[in-house]
Amino acid sequence: MSTSYDPLFDLERDAHVVVPSLEHAIDRARKILDEKAKANIHDRDEMIRAAYGPHYVLHDLLAALDAERGEHR
Repeated sequence: MSTSYDPLFDLERDAHVVVPSLEHAIDRARKILDEKAKANIHDRDEMIRAAYGPHYVLHDLLAALDAERGEHR
C-alpha cells in the first residue's frame, strides 16, 4: 500500500540491527522521558521531537525485553 507520507516507523527500514541490553534500554527510556518532559507544549517542533524520540526508545526497550525473555519479533 502506498502512502503520501513517510511513516514514523517502517519495519523494513527500522528493524533492529543490535538489540541493547535491558539495563541500557531502561536507562535510555528514563533519560528521554526526563528530557522530553521539559518540552514546551506550545512549540510545534518541540512536540514533534517529544513524540519522535520516545517512539524509538520504546522500540528498543521492547526489543530488549523480548531478548531477555528469549522471544524474537
